[in-house]
Amino acid sequence: MSVNDKMHILVLNFEYPPLGGGASPIGKQISEVYAANGHKVSVVTTHFEGLPAFEKDGNVEIHRIKSGRKKKNISYPREHLLYLIKARSVIMGIHRKDFIHVCHCHFILPTGVLTYWCKSRLRIPYVITIHGSDVPAYNPDRFGWMHILLKPALKFIVKHAYATVSPSDYLAGLLKNTIVPLRLERINYGYQIQNDNEVQKEKIILSTGRLLPRKGFQYLIKAVAPQDLGYEVHICGDGPMRAELETLAQSSATKIVFHGWINNQSPEYRSLLAKASIFVLVSSQENSSLSIMEAMENKCAIISSNTTGCFEMVNDIGICVQPGEVTPIREAILQLVENEGQIKVMGDLAHKKLELNYSVVESSKKYIDLLLNAQVAKQ
Repeated sequence: MSVNDKMHILVLNFEYPPLGGGASPIGKQISEVYAANGHKVSVVTTHFEGLPAFEKDGNVEIHRIKSGRKKKNISYPREHLLYLIKARSVIMGIHRKDFIHVCHCHFILPTGVLTYWCKSRLRIPYVITIHGSDVPAYNPDRFGWMHILLKPALKFIVKHAYATVSPSDYLAGLLKNTIVPLRLERINYGYQIQNDNEVQKEKIILSTGRLLPRKGFQYLIKAVAPQDLGYEVHICGDGPMRAELETLAQSSATKIVFHGWINNQSPEYRSLLAKASIFVLVSSQENSSLSIMEAMENKCAIISSNTTGCFEMVNDIGICVQPGEVTPIREAILQLVENEGQIKVMGDLAHKKLELNYSVVESSKKYIDLLLNAQVAKQ
């Protein structure tokens, strides 16, 4: 195939908007650019109550597999297994109707299992994008034992991929420490800027994500607790730590508001982002972060980790601190709340970096080249 040829691209991602975390909207944006470039796109993902089993979103066809998924923001191994079993017949039907040329798979596990089946049964080559929890040592609080048990499967799936793509050097390093891919590519997450309007900033510190120990919300709460900073802290997200975090926040002198899980495209969330002055995400394990890109879009001053994929995003436009410690977070927040001019400068720098380094059009072009090359290599 040449660069002018149009492909039928199968996109496998068990999370697709409105379900899932950061990899969900990232995958959606890339799929939409594929379609905008004239390629046919068939997404096979998981179903959730209230969503149609099939729909056409613009030029992207979405097939949803009923797997008993219970929550929008998080999924579980049993749901993954049912998805893998049931999706095969749907993919066969798609392939019979309109020949699939190549597959873009998000996550080594669980979707990589299905992707390898597509290659062995239907001779469809594939490219995998890793996102974090599918990489050993990234998320040991949830998947440590699973990564140990399934390490041979992880290696096997990566070995048979035309290429494995990492959105950050940090995540690529973790993968190379445990699994050596034949071909490892670095492609930044792409982001479509939606909001270029100037909004009056308010005294809001925003933090978003799944409420897990590695995300560090507990350290943020402890950092603002000793004194009323004159700002409100807003936390968006849900997860197993929520009750513990809410209890911890009760003794905080700074007001802390928990919103629970909010769709990142909802008016409520977009308004909160636009008004936030400071964004904090100090995880001990983090790939490139969609939440940080949203904060960059909305010209927030950003405080993040100095050891994760976020460092690559923030090191030259924000403040990076050691995760797992309260004092550095407190000092960084105090530095900003006492100098609103610095907040404005950092917010402008963040927005500019997003424009220059995280274009969804540019990242998708690199993926299209990879997928075309994978198809040519198969022939």
